[in-house]
Amino acid sequence: MQEPENESLPLEAIKFLEYLEIERNSSPHTINNYGRELRKFFNLHTRLKLAEINSYDIRGYIGKLYEQDMSPTSIARALSCLRSFFKFAIKRNYLTDNPTLNIKNPKKPSLIPKVLDVDQVMQLFSTPVVSKKDKRNRAIMELLYSSGIRLSELVDLNIRDLDLNSQIVTVTGKGNKTRVVPLGTFAVKAVKEWLATRENLAFDAPVFTGRNSNRISRRMVELIVKQVGQQTLGINELHPHLLRHSFASHLLESSGDLRAIQELLGHDSINTTQIYTHVNFQHLAHVYDKAHPRASRKQA
Repeated sequence: MQEPENESLPLEAIKFLEYLEIERNSSPHTINNYGRELRKFFNLHTRLKLAEINSYDIRGYIGKLYEQDMSPTSIARALSCLRSFFKFAIKRNYLTDNPTLNIKNPKKPSLIPKVLDVDQVMQLFSTPVVSKKDKRNRAIMELLYSSGIRLSELVDLNIRDLDLNSQIVTVTGKGNKTRVVPLGTFAVKAVKEWLATRENLAFDAPVFTGRNSNRISRRMVELIVKQVGQQTLGINELHPHLLRHSFASHLLESSGDLRAIQELLGHDSINTTQIYTHVNFQHLAHVYDKAHPRASRKQA
């Protein structure tokens, strides 16, 4: 965590990053992100002491981020970092007033997730599997689409979590909650072929490995999925979460059982899952526009 860039931060901000590392046991990724956001803010306020920063400075900083064409999500993330820091500063008696109070997050657009159509999914699995690496990559792709599990859940899988005879996998999701998810025949076959190339199949061994047989990283899985998308579909936007979205949308289209999909995805609230009803409506509307001889829902 000790980066040379920390020299550009005030002592209070450095103490905050140390607090995240030592007391909160935050991940290096989180600490680096907070450090980067704080450096961006304080680089614009080098002449001000911490106690001199007020809500106008915060609003001015948000305005600068808008000028840089940052998304509402990124701006909200930057503001969340500042809120956490100033809350910490007050608890440590570095400040008496919090300049981020009463500053609202920017409104986020209601985004409907993109999904692949069924033909595109079939294309993803159309290339031959030859090498050991091919078998691993195919197993990753099949498992993501067959089960709809999150990227983090896939990376964290151990051998003991698989029951290939029963065609199920036990995953640990957000909040350390476990759930059992069924696997399709193709996914089971792909995982078996991948595991047949492995030497270490101890219960606590990772299902997917990368260099030096260590647990595969999230970044590596993202690169694998993106590469498969480029090779088979000619697109650069394929990522693990898009496969999760596609899994949910295709299942809902076939079954109409929103509650079951909520359980499979590990959503705490059915409201989160309902976004896929909008995805399906868009699909139906598109079919209607193309097929109905007197459709009036034409795209502008």
